[in-house]
Amino acid sequence: MSEPVNVFQQTRKHIKTGNFSFLSTQVTAWQKLTKHIQQLLPQPEQWQVVCYQNGVLTITGENQAMISQLAYLQKQYISQLSQIHELKDLTKLQVCLRPSPKTAPPLGKPERELSSETQELLRGAADFISDPKLSQAMLRLASNKK
Repeated sequence: MSEPVNVFQQTRKHIKTGNFSFLSTQVTAWQKLTKHIQQLLPQPEQWQVVCYQNGVLTITGENQAMISQLAYLQKQYISQLSQIHELKDLTKLQVCLRPSPKTAPPLGKPERELSSETQELLRGAADFISDPKLSQAMLRLASNKK
C-alpha cells in the first residue's frame, strides 16, 4: 500500500527532473487551493495562496481591512478551511498585504531630481573613486534628471 502524495513536499522523483517540475506542481496546487478558499474568506477580496507548508497557509490580499478581519477571526476561518481535504492539517493562517498593481510605483525612475549642488558633489566623488564601474554609476546618477 502506498502513502498518500503530498504535493507540497519534495520527493525523490524530483531528483532527475529538477526543481522546475516540483515548483510548477506546487504552483498548480496553490492555484487550485486559491479557488477553493476564495468563497470561504471575507469578501470582496481576491485572496491568493502563496504557500502551504507544515500546516501554515500563507495567503495574500490587497485590502488591509479584509486582511485585519481575517487575522482577527483566524480560528473561525481555520475551522472552515480545514474542512477542505487539502487543508485538513491546517493550524495557522499567515496573511500578507499584496501591493495593488495599480498603485505600484514605476521602477527605475528617480523619485525626485537631484539639486545641482548634489550633482556636482557626485561628479567630484566619481573623480576620486578608483573603481571604474562605480565611478561611471555615480556619474550616471549625477546626470539623472526628470
